Amino acid sequence: MPGVETNLETATALDTAALVRSGRLSALEACDAAIARIEAKNGPLNAVVVKDYDRARDAAKALDARRTPDDPRPLLGVPITVKEANDVVGLPTTWGFEMFANFQPQEDSPPVARLKAAGAVILGKTNVPVALADWESVNPVYGRTVNPYDHSRTPGGSSGGSAAALASGMVPLELGSDIGGSIRFPSNFCGVWGHKPTYGIVPLKGHNPPGTDGVDVPLAVVGPMARSAADLRVVLDVVAGPLNAAWKLDLPAPRHTALKDFRVLVLGTDDLPPVDAAVSGPIAALAEALENQGAQVVRKVSGLPDFASVHQDYLRLLNTAITRGTPEARPIDAHAYMNLLDAQLNLQRQWASLFRDIDVVLSPAFSTAAFPHMEEAEWAKRQLTVNGQAIPYASQLMWAGLATFPGLPSTAVPLARTSEGLPTGMQVLGNLYEDRTMLAFAELLQAEGLSA
Repeated sequence: MPGVETNLETATALDTAALVRSGRLSALEACDAAIARIEAKNGPLNAVVVKDYDRARDAAKALDARRTPDDPRPLLGVPITVKEANDVVGLPTTWGFEMFANFQPQEDSPPVARLKAAGAVILGKTNVPVALADWESVNPVYGRTVNPYDHSRTPGGSSGGSAAALASGMVPLELGSDIGGSIRFPSNFCGVWGHKPTYGIVPLKGHNPPGTDGVDVPLAVVGPMARSAADLRVVLDVVAGPLNAAWKLDLPAPRHTALKDFRVLVLGTDDLPPVDAAVSGPIAALAEALENQGAQVVRKVSGLPDFASVHQDYLRLLNTAITRGTPEARPIDAHAYMNLLDAQLNLQRQWASLFRDIDVVLSPAFSTAAFPHMEEAEWAKRQLTVNGQAIPYASQLMWAGLATFPGLPSTAVPLARTSEGLPTGMQVLGNLYEDRTMLAFAELLQAEGLSA
């Protein structure tokens, strides 16, 4: 089968599905191979923390019994894991809370159910920080996950186990989530691909703190992580779409199909956190390569948001969302909340105006490569080192908030390695509901060899 990677440790999800569909590989063989990789690699990494091998093998056997050469399911026989916070019936959902170690949901989350319907075989779940509230992935239920490139460093959070499982070759596909960089930061630290969808296009039901159910959490999204940009595109098609049959999601086609046609803004760091040279250098090199391809690359534009002011609004809405229901929370009043929604709408309009003349925006996903594990519990006392200087740990929420507060889609793209061999990357932002444009841009980068 020309063009299809047959080494399952490096094969993409689409490669694996093609092999199963053709009959060159059975779903059970793909499942067993992934289980063997997890058992061989997971010990020191502690990425896959919930294992469901027996049911996975049963699901793979059922797929093999019904498989036909023209089976349309895009993820046919693809072995995957999902972030622990996503409900899978029969498996625990703890969010890292020891008090919920034995909690099991009664149904799959809609994205998990859609992945299964698309032919994916779920092997288990991957690690998270407590309450999904850190860029480390450590909790009292499952312990600490480490970075496959350097075990003394974080794989990121909160989808840290997801990124580590992908980067180490255990599985080709993962389902993560993001409210404060939780897909983009781990992807950046582990050298994999991730997509934070436009807010609201992927159902959030089944991605709630254990035992709770209610309205969707403001700002939060569920999205795919993978080892290729094409996998992100296909999986977004699988998991996106409303729960109510009266509604229909119809995302617009990509704006362009060739890199030379893209209008690209490379976001500077004025009013944004400083960026380490090991991160900014590859982004600058990519911008030059895009110009050589004929793309229009701009580095200064008028009409950009006041990032400092916007960031404060993002923090207010973020804290409102993540502290709801906690014992010492100090809730804002309803009018203050509505004022934040007004600010969010105004920001969306501002970005929409900019995206009339720009197709995609490139920015760092994080100021540094993966940082050493931190034992300090208080964020205010944590620091990162950027070009030899200390900066506040929480400053990195500004990179997350660029897309999160206005609800914009953002794709994490791996670009390079530092002198220490650590991955670095960037995020590609686009306008609301134009997920396909940045996913197409990411695929073109990969096809042209401009990504890692």
